[in-house]
Amino acid sequence: MFRTTPGRRAILGLAAAAALTLSLTACGSESEDPGTGSGPAPSASADTALADKVPADIKAAGKLTIGTDSSYAPSEFLDTDGKTVVGFDVDLFNAVAQKLNLTTEWTSATFDSIIPGVTSKKYAVGVSSFTINADRMKEVNMVSYFSAGTQWAAKTGATINPDDVCGKKIAVQTATVQVDDLNARSKKCTDAGKAKITIDQYQKQSDATNAVNTGKDEAMLADSPVVAYAVKQTSGSLALVGDIYDSAPYGYAVAKDQTEFANVLGEAVQALIADGTYKQILDKWGVTAGAITTPEVNPSV
Repeated sequence: MFRTTPGRRAILGLAAAAALTLSLTACGSESEDPGTGSGPAPSASADTALADKVPADIKAAGKLTIGTDSSYAPSEFLDTDGKTVVGFDVDLFNAVAQKLNLTTEWTSATFDSIIPGVTSKKYAVGVSSFTINADRMKEVNMVSYFSAGTQWAAKTGATINPDDVCGKKIAVQTATVQVDDLNARSKKCTDAGKAKITIDQYQKQSDATNAVNTGKDEAMLADSPVVAYAVKQTSGSLALVGDIYDSAPYGYAVAKDQTEFANVLGEAVQALIADGTYKQILDKWGVTAGAITTPEVNPSV
């Protein structure tokens, strides 16, 4: 999922995660039950009418090069072969491309290099759990397809209140909106004469999760489906804390001069919603709570 210069994955805010100190439980009241992602991805049949709307240069190429940060399970991450990018973002966008009679080529990249890669035409589309915000829409067109918020997690049995983590060590992926969230919380601590939060930033979300799992850090926060999935993978070592907050749409990033193509992508997502493929893919990955009903290009946020 927000960056200091616009970031990843959830809108910054300090909505309360809990009114009182919360003991960690297996799941929060609004948290998702992540699926395994196992089994073949649902496929989509080409829609001739939509395929005819694809700009001529893209149609001629026949293939979309996709930039993605493949460290963000279950959205996009490397399969057991260490090379193949998998995840619900991957399954869903592959189905979008199939609707348009196009193929995809997934390229792993650092998160903060993807939008520059879209603007330079290195990538036709950026698909990497990008939260849509006004700053990002100044750089690229954004096509909404999902909604996610921020979620916290810590070691099972720990007592963590996200609104009172002054003096604690918290893990977070670098350059995300959650860094901004922590900076704001830390300032609130020091303004009140309390110890600042030690914000340990990691290039990969998987490293942030590992830091909490090993006890190096006391808690972490990230996009809600990512945290829910990470907790499930630890087989009880980690647990969710509090509720999801600050939900916001994810969007596909498309170059500013490709608005026509952005609109077609939105229509393809709508077609997948209508024929049930969209829900099948979200169900497969256990992220149905983030489903939307109407995709938009550059929505108001």
